[in-house]
Amino acid sequence: MRRENAGRRQIDRATRPVGKLTQQPFGQVARNYAPIEIISSDEISSIHEAALRVLAQTGLRVLDGTARAFFAGAGARVEQEVVYLDPEMVSERLATVPTSFSLRARNRKRDLRVGGRDFIYASVGGPAYVMDIEKGRRAGTFEEMCDYLRLIQSLNVIHQEGGGPFEPMDLPANTRHLDIYLAQIKLLDKSWQTQTLGRSRTMDGLEMAATAFGLSLDAMTAEPALIGIINTNSPLQLDGPMAEGLITLAQFGQVNVITPFTLAGAMAPITIAGALVQQHAEAMAGIVLTQIVRPGVPVMYGGFTSNVDMRSGAPAFGTPEYTKAAHATGQLARHIGVPFRSSNVTAANEVDAQAAYESQMALWGSVMGGAHLVEHAAGWMHGGLTASFEKLIVDAEMLQMMQSYLQPLDTSPEALATSAIAEVGHGGHFFGTSHTIERYETAFYTPLISNWDNYPNWLERGSSDARQRANAVWKQMLAEHEDPAIGLDVLEELERYVARRKDEGGAPMN
Repeated sequence: MRRENAGRRQIDRATRPVGKLTQQPFGQVARNYAPIEIISSDEISSIHEAALRVLAQTGLRVLDGTARAFFAGAGARVEQEVVYLDPEMVSERLATVPTSFSLRARNRKRDLRVGGRDFIYASVGGPAYVMDIEKGRRAGTFEEMCDYLRLIQSLNVIHQEGGGPFEPMDLPANTRHLDIYLAQIKLLDKSWQTQTLGRSRTMDGLEMAATAFGLSLDAMTAEPALIGIINTNSPLQLDGPMAEGLITLAQFGQVNVITPFTLAGAMAPITIAGALVQQHAEAMAGIVLTQIVRPGVPVMYGGFTSNVDMRSGAPAFGTPEYTKAAHATGQLARHIGVPFRSSNVTAANEVDAQAAYESQMALWGSVMGGAHLVEHAAGWMHGGLTASFEKLIVDAEMLQMMQSYLQPLDTSPEALATSAIAEVGHGGHFFGTSHTIERYETAFYTPLISNWDNYPNWLERGSSDARQRANAVWKQMLAEHEDPAIGLDVLEELERYVARRKDEGGAPMN
């Protein structure tokens, strides 16, 4: 469903204090600039047509029998495990995808818009490890994960939690998703993402979200609230657990983000154009399946094409190739009329200059590529293997700066300042003018961790670098944090659900 006020600015220029820290207020900022288009419409059409040929001639291997049955029932040709989709069928199913929709949050003031000029910053989701500058990289614990969620709640620039910031390795693998969901609901009043590895984990997320909202599953079906990331097993394969998660989310009206994992030179052709053809084919196949299961259900096109280091085979992220692929993917998503997801990524092993410049490349690729969801927008390290406390804060700074950049430039008569120019005249200064005094607190971006001291003052104040300042900020945020309120009756019902599901054995290991 389209929101008529989608382009309305939802965040003002003023900053809001958080203790001694200052942040921009919570809210989405519309992208006021046209997305960058790096190739022509004819070139986009050629990639699209090539992807259609791949689906029709090579097909997609689908390991789940239920998914194959859905495809076959809709008229696709199925030979053993391979599904072949003709262009007419693809076009027909793409036509039912909504171009925009809303996402419900526990705090309705934090509902989100998807589509048009609006976009969402979602935090890092799914790493195996956590790190900070004092303890280094390590297996994460549930307690640490909860602290990370509290920071996500505290950071206004993060609109959505990204699906569990890292795995709490001190909990059993078959039931830890239940503890993650409960923590997400208790510690966040923002939108959050569910896990989609199999039907059982997906259903648990749906059931618990419905309880948190005070809704039945049927009622929640009519109102999207949950996003789930569906990765195809590139090249050209959809595995069983991902297919189960996709089908379950679609059946209940929730949002699949179909995201091929296409690393050029490894799981996709070495040319970016070839990798995009494969990405586009896999994404369209997944999108088509959602529309077969439930026509009109919201879905997103996830772009994750990057390259590998051909010297070692290691994934590379935040590269020029990643940025170009993000721009082109935005064009492909708009070509078929599906909202677009991209990511803020880096392969860096430390919160250093590499982490910053790779993330900045990826962020520009995502935002100016027209992404409606920037996944892993804050906290991602090590090619997605690690969530970093300090990187979360550094990324929040970059996201705030991007938000400020996207604010329209004020060219009102007051902003043109001709009276102030006349008042100061020749060779004076503007520090004491009424025009400056009225605006000095809100005229410019206020940083979260950037230090603008001159060199002597910086030395005198301890000569801390960005990592150290980020460390101090997240600790201060935790010290000042108050968990959002939640009804005791809701919490007790959720705890009973978790206890029952644990007694039942949780989810099968996939």
